[in-house]
Amino acid sequence: MTIQLNMIQSIGLAVIFLLLGKAIKNAIPVFSRYAIPSPVIGGLIFSIIHMIFRQNNIASFEFDTTLQTFFQIMFFCTVGFNASFKMLKIGGKQVLLFLLISTVFAVLQNALAVGLAGIVGIDPLLALLTASPALTGGHGTSAAVAPSIEALGYPQALTVALTAATFGLVAGSLLGSPMANRLIIKDNLLHKKKLPSSNETEFDLSITQKNTSLLDTNKISMAFFQILIAMFLGTYLTDALNAFVSQWSTDINFPAYIGAMITAAVIRNISDATSFIKTPLEEIKVVEEVSLNLFLGMALITLKLWQLIDLALPMLLLLLAQCVMMYLYGIFVSYPLMGKNYDSAVMVAGLTGFAMGSTSNAMANMNSITEKYVYSRTAFFIVPIVGSLFIDFINIGIIQGFISFLS
Repeated sequence: MTIQLNMIQSIGLAVIFLLLGKAIKNAIPVFSRYAIPSPVIGGLIFSIIHMIFRQNNIASFEFDTTLQTFFQIMFFCTVGFNASFKMLKIGGKQVLLFLLISTVFAVLQNALAVGLAGIVGIDPLLALLTASPALTGGHGTSAAVAPSIEALGYPQALTVALTAATFGLVAGSLLGSPMANRLIIKDNLLHKKKLPSSNETEFDLSITQKNTSLLDTNKISMAFFQILIAMFLGTYLTDALNAFVSQWSTDINFPAYIGAMITAAVIRNISDATSFIKTPLEEIKVVEEVSLNLFLGMALITLKLWQLIDLALPMLLLLLAQCVMMYLYGIFVSYPLMGKNYDSAVMVAGLTGFAMGSTSNAMANMNSITEKYVYSRTAFFIVPIVGSLFIDFINIGIIQGFISFLS
């Protein structure tokens, strides 16, 4: 028996399991410790139920994913609003260097996965989904990129991507704090740290912290209006980009959210530079969280876990290889380049958090270290700017480049 759900029923079911996941996350501390998103918890529960029903010929489900696509584009549009060059300028050379380190690592993640694909016996495009789309990008980016791979003839793409992203969340949490702790003890960094360091006083942490204000319906409305305008204009930009590149190659096809991201970034930077547009950033962050949860909720309930049977071992080998590279890169590249001091050790924990999972993991890793030792003003300034404002934007470009090369 096949149960078909229209777009309203599909999003409604996704929300039910999202809320179930939220309740489970609140009740079981391990999920909060590893920053597992609520829609992932609830969605995996439904996916397991669906697999059991299907394997026993009880029932299967078919979903209308119209609203999943809508909320996906909305989410990536809000990501575009984070790309503020003013913020990058405030951060100075250290932020630029850490962004470069993070960008290079995202490229290396993809290169490693593609390079090992033949050895573990998996197609390079599927292997790519175990790299920066799932790890640096997390569940949001991986779920957005997967349809492009599915369209190339790989129906397992979404399942591979989201499974890899879940692995990354746990691995990033397990690796990050121990790596930083080892560096601090081995190099006796705590005794070398000067409080405050000469460059920490330059940072105004208020720009990385949330401001609480009274509910303002005008700002909420304006947030939605600017997002929807960016999505509207973005459709034309995406079409123009695809028409432009099609003159040289028919293999390159930008996904629908690219134009919305770029348009949103333009609006944000006009807002930063002039008084012509005022972008309500706090309200856009709320829309970002809501749209991501709804988009992920839909993506997770449509997972087809039975497609992983033949891919489980190759995926595990690829993801373990990513963990080894993360360890080596953090210890031997990021740590010395960022100054080989206490702050750079804490930033290793942060880099591991968001390069393997999410910015939430990064902050949790750094909190774990600084609660044991002392606070790092530099790390808590630099990591959120790179992890939450810029790397997702850059990572999308890196991923599209690899997809175009491999397809």
